[in-house]
Amino acid sequence: MSTAISNPGSRQVKPLFRPFEMLRQEFDDLFGRLATDWDGKWMTSEFKAACDLSETADAFQLRMDVPGIKPEDITVQVTGETVHVSGERKDEKEEKGKTFHRVERRIGKFAETVVLPSPVNDEKVQAEFHDGVLTITLPKTEASKTRTVKVKANGK
Repeated sequence: MSTAISNPGSRQVKPLFRPFEMLRQEFDDLFGRLATDWDGKWMTSEFKAACDLSETADAFQLRMDVPGIKPEDITVQVTGETVHVSGERKDEKEEKGKTFHRVERRIGKFAETVVLPSPVNDEKVQAEFHDGVLTITLPKTEASKTRTVKVKANGK
């Protein structure tokens, strides 16, 4: 006959380690971003544009921060469940006689590919640019929309 021994106090110990778990996740995120930046492109003129992907019942919305880029320098391509956004932030005129003490603004090309959870109607996709934010609205196909089914009781 075997007896399982449970430790009721083990659940109380976990919250004590929660800050350490959060710290580990932050380090994983930091090193993941560093690995992405150090992939040989760090010193080139490529950069990553920050983006958010959200979903409503009818569409996905992709918002991307691309300040300093003209709308005509941005390309949006949609195929099935994939959105590819690319563009270029061009260098401003070089002014002779200036000494730069700090240079952080990146110039050059960016490219981002986002895989959506389901296919979209690529003929109805819209892209708008306002105050340095690109907003792409991607309507879902009828097949990919969530439907609610009423549950019948006793066949009624």
